[in-house]
Amino acid sequence: MPNMKKRYLVDNILRDLDEKMVFIGGARQVGKTFMAKYIAQNHYKSSDYLNWDVREDRKNIIQSSFKGDAGIILFDEIHKYKDWKNYLKGQFDKHHEYFKILVTGSARLDVYRRGGDSLMGRYFYYRLHPFSLAECIGKINSLKPQEEIEIADVPAAAGKTLEALIKFGGFPEPFLKQSERDLRRWHTQRLERLVKEDIRDLENIRDFSALQILVDLIPIKVGALLSLNSLREDLSVAHKTVASWMDILERFYYHFRIYPFTNKKIKSLKKEPKLYLWDWSEITENKGAKLENIVASHLLKLCHHLHDADGYKTELFFLRDIDGREVDFLVTNDGKPWFAVEVKASSKEIARNLTYFGDRLNIPFLYQIVDERNIDIRKDKIRILSMEKFLSSLV
Repeated sequence: MPNMKKRYLVDNILRDLDEKMVFIGGARQVGKTFMAKYIAQNHYKSSDYLNWDVREDRKNIIQSSFKGDAGIILFDEIHKYKDWKNYLKGQFDKHHEYFKILVTGSARLDVYRRGGDSLMGRYFYYRLHPFSLAECIGKINSLKPQEEIEIADVPAAAGKTLEALIKFGGFPEPFLKQSERDLRRWHTQRLERLVKEDIRDLENIRDFSALQILVDLIPIKVGALLSLNSLREDLSVAHKTVASWMDILERFYYHFRIYPFTNKKIKSLKKEPKLYLWDWSEITENKGAKLENIVASHLLKLCHHLHDADGYKTELFFLRDIDGREVDFLVTNDGKPWFAVEVKASSKEIARNLTYFGDRLNIPFLYQIVDERNIDIRKDKIRILSMEKFLSSLV
């Protein structure tokens, strides 16, 4: 990989390390360890990196043997240690005046963290997302809930950068290489390791071949209402089984689901979610679904960032009522609508459902995102924007 690239969470993590431990979770190969090493190498005179999977490091962890001059200790995959929570609690309580503690791991770190938490009050937790357009072009935006998104001019390279993101996804290795051959190989290796290593180590699953078929089926479900009954029929397994597998894949950051926003002012759809992939480059058959996925991923990154870094209760939903009216996305804060987004192919067709839900729910800001270049116009209450203008204004 080329020279270390500063990721969007670095400044927030450095701030929080002065007070507590910091945990970094996220999908396999999203760059957690890379970012931790960047922080250590660029902001501390000396550091100690300890990976539980390395025998010598594991010995040093158990014996609490660290470099004497280390200003920060990086623990990688330490959640595989049975008593890791009490261990970190003891190290932090004993040594927090001498060195900082930064903890990274696979998606399982997030799963294990949710159990009985002896670490309460001793750490901050961040979810690292793939590259987004704003991060790629080095644009730092200040966003606060209930305020209008500031749409600024974007550099000429933004369009080409967005094209690369759409094609190769936002995970660092395939995006930086931008090779179709390497992308195919990376997809295969990532999915094999996800199913055969990460999930096998943690979950009690007997039929891994059926789980692999489910992974192959999911990309064609992106953007549509998710029917577990349909998947159950495709896989010939029980409803409870496919529901459990979908939960497992979501915990391991393969996909994420967003749910319909419910409010007494509209006759909301109350059950079926919509599904999207963390790696949208897997979507090859439906360009519209792929564009919708990349917008969903950028919006989820915004919500997680505002929550993890600033403590806002931001969430991502979609809008749909029992009469079939639908809007792709709604971002809320403290349960109140902030802005809604509809993804369209063209600026010529106005998203009337945006106006409908905007009036009913008193949504402050309405955006229609189009697959065209250099578009920024207002029609009624809707601001119509090209995708690169909108996405480059987020996180």
